[in-house]
Amino acid sequence: MIGTLGIISIVVSLLLGAPIFCVFGAAALLGWYIDGTSISVVGTDIFRLSSNFVLVTIPMFTYAGYLLGESRAPGRLVKLSRAFLGLMPGGLAVVSIVACSLFTALTGASGITIAALGSLLLPALLHDKYSENFSLGLVTTGGSLGLLFAPSVPLIIYGVITETPVSDMFVAGAIPGLLMLLILCAFSIFIAKRDNIPRSPFKWKALGEALWEAKWEIPLPFVVLGGIYGGFFAVSEAAAVAAFWVLIVETLINREISLSLHKKVILESMVMVGGILIIMAAALASTNYFIDIDLPMMIFDFIQGTVSDKFLFLILLNCFLFVLGMFLDIFSAIFVVVPLILPIAQGYGINNVHLGIIFLANMQIGYLTPPLGIGLFISSYRFNKGILKITTACLPFVIMLIASVLMITYWPDLSLYLLRIMGKNY
Repeated sequence: MIGTLGIISIVVSLLLGAPIFCVFGAAALLGWYIDGTSISVVGTDIFRLSSNFVLVTIPMFTYAGYLLGESRAPGRLVKLSRAFLGLMPGGLAVVSIVACSLFTALTGASGITIAALGSLLLPALLHDKYSENFSLGLVTTGGSLGLLFAPSVPLIIYGVITETPVSDMFVAGAIPGLLMLLILCAFSIFIAKRDNIPRSPFKWKALGEALWEAKWEIPLPFVVLGGIYGGFFAVSEAAAVAAFWVLIVETLINREISLSLHKKVILESMVMVGGILIIMAAALASTNYFIDIDLPMMIFDFIQGTVSDKFLFLILLNCFLFVLGMFLDIFSAIFVVVPLILPIAQGYGINNVHLGIIFLANMQIGYLTPPLGIGLFISSYRFNKGILKITTACLPFVIMLIASVLMITYWPDLSLYLLRIMGKNY
């Protein structure tokens, strides 16, 4: 009786908009209480989580991303991309996709990308005669890309939750991430040719100026990723290097971040980190309870009794993740759902790393799907356009991203090939 009422209360609370960490924290406390186990086990789970040194990377990379977002680095990134790619058909559209994906990878947040780059890219796209619908869809979609590229925070969190080496997740996301970018770039080139969009002439002087202006930001990904894969430092140390590098460049060298603005950056970035960690702790407590009562195995036994074919299971998994992305933000989805589906996927012989790439690729699309796609709301607010208009503008891009997710799902080597070259046993 108590269990039934508790479950109903939790579901109703979630539907009424209660904070998700409260809902899942309550689920854990209620579950352990009903089982007669001391609820102090929740505190033990959270303490165990806090001892994971990889978590240090989350505040460091988030802080660095927020600093970049508040500086004039986004403008330099766009200028550099346009100098390189402006001559090709659909050059500015391709620049927008590349710039947004790189910026999202560094910041780990779609909203920051839309806010920071949107004001630069949308007027430029409209000035170059791209349609408003295409331009809105491109900028909004671009903000959701990049989560598969290092040092994306969701890649780190997935590695922590599943005890998969984060460096392996960084490598695995490279080819699938490029695939999604290339498909959208090809579509943009098609639109540019169809609509006779003019190209920007290539100028060595403009390229030289763009390279000089971005001379301090360009080395950052090479230092961070080169340091990790060159064995010079661990992922946690790389995060500290990235944060220190950006701090010195934007506050002392470029002098674009004042003391008062720096305080704002620290406050906003750590509020974001605090929210992530609170959700992670509450979700860990609830998922540990579900695992303790063998819920994943019960689900697996049910699915296996219904679906014996791996191919069909992957279709159902993608459908489930696509719907999940409509209602849960990416961090909540990782914390709550991954521990439940991981043993089920393993039962069908799906590799942990491959599952992570499938999961995150689906969650990228979740930024663009109603009713709770955060990218849609941020874009609607930023550009003062209705949600329906933004959703319609994103639809062609969503369709192509779904096609790319299917390729990633049924072609595991896209995720695992580079790891195998490196001698990893995947």
